[in-house]
Amino acid sequence: MKRPRILLADDHPVMLEDIRAVLAPHCEIVEAVADGRALVEAALRLKPDLIVTDIAMPHLNGIHAAVQIKKNLPGIKLLFVTMHSNTAYIEAAFEAGGTGYVLKSGLYDELPDAVQSVLGGRSYVSRCLSTKHREPCQHPAAAVTCQLSKRERETLHLIAEGRAAEEIARAMNISIKTVAFYQGNIKRKLGLRTTSELTKHTSELGQIP
Repeated sequence: MKRPRILLADDHPVMLEDIRAVLAPHCEIVEAVADGRALVEAALRLKPDLIVTDIAMPHLNGIHAAVQIKKNLPGIKLLFVTMHSNTAYIEAAFEAGGTGYVLKSGLYDELPDAVQSVLGGRSYVSRCLSTKHREPCQHPAAAVTCQLSKRERETLHLIAEGRAAEEIARAMNISIKTVAFYQGNIKRKLGLRTTSELTKHTSELGQIP
């Protein structure tokens, strides 16, 4: 039987090796990367059967990376392995397109079962977490705003509506310089480089929660 091809992402080398050790006997590890941008690049290049990724990583976090990957590879399967047990992270991970969520504390006991479940088209959440998160959420666009401040989300809403910087400044009662500051923060957090990329990104999102 052909072994599933899995891409790993975690910024801690020891954790990457631990995950590799758990999965290598049953899977083909196609590559291991240490940041979100590298994850997006490797996913598009390698098109693995499954991505196993951390959430907190440099350059682009795992949730935002997942959103970008799912836009280009909607059928790819995603499993998050993280230390975060907070409900907001779990919801954001599923909203980004993940169907698996395993705490690092349960790596050895749960990861093989989680991989099998996700590859089989089922969802999996660590047993110690609430059962209400065992089914995928239906609104992936919400995940992109999970790390934005309230004012950054307001700015993003107005950009999505097609407002120019001057209009945003008037609507929010701030200076154009402050609008540019918020836009810079949003681009950095979403892994975007230019204003045109930001405009395109927001138009594709439509209504952002």
